[in-house]
Amino acid sequence: MEKIPLTRAGHTALDKELKTLKSVERPAVIKAIAEAREHGDLSENAEYHAAREKQSFIEGRIKEVESILGRADIIDTSKLSGAIKFGARVTLLDEDNEEEKTYQIVGEPEADIEKGRLNIKSPLARALIGKEEGDSVEVRTPGGDRAYEILTIVYG
Repeated sequence: MEKIPLTRAGHTALDKELKTLKSVERPAVIKAIAEAREHGDLSENAEYHAAREKQSFIEGRIKEVESILGRADIIDTSKLSGAIKFGARVTLLDEDNEEEKTYQIVGEPEADIEKGRLNIKSPLARALIGKEEGDSVEVRTPGGDRAYEILTIVYG
């Protein structure tokens, strides 16, 4: 089984989500199913079917998170330095529009581009790996070719 790289913060967030799913979400949906059953005919009971669907989603997410945590390779980014690698927080200057953007390179389960967490498998992250401050990188993205200058690299 393939190990999944995670930052300490990403692992903590997934662990917290798993505890919430098991201790809050799962009991709530079980209660909702029991209440819907009391309303009689299940074949025409929309509340029952909605609760069962939600239960299915919750159980699937529990299995997914447990699998990720079981294969997690937690990388302590505070001990890293130098060229860009997993866990780096990188500030880039878009050479086309002079806009600065900061991203942290993280594992796939914790990636969220809106929050500045860049999937290590993304084209931009792959282009950045191994580069140093001051380097320029050209990236082919779905939106076209982009050029960035690396302003800062921070770990921890």
